[in-house]
Amino acid sequence: MDKGSRFDGVGTGVLRITLLFGTVTIAMALLAVPMLERRTQLARNDGIGLDMTSTGSISRSHIYTVERSVLQAPGRSCIIHQDGTREGDC
Repeated sequence: MDKGSRFDGVGTGVLRITLLFGTVTIAMALLAVPMLERRTQLARNDGIGLDMTSTGSISRSHIYTVERSVLQAPGRSCIIHQDGTREGDC
């Protein structure tokens, strides 16, 4: 029997094991990154996890559009009413 025939499948087996561990590593990285990012965001908010977005309600009879530009000073906005009149920093 030839000695080379005993070790023919070794190279293929090593390749399969390498691909398996590589795939597992990539899958773990894809799962770990979002989890770590979420923890970072919670730590940045002192662990409270509150969404600081303010919301309000208006009556449906009064419809308007709020326009803001990156060129305007912070806190400034242009309000365009349903009849076309403008108010604010337009």
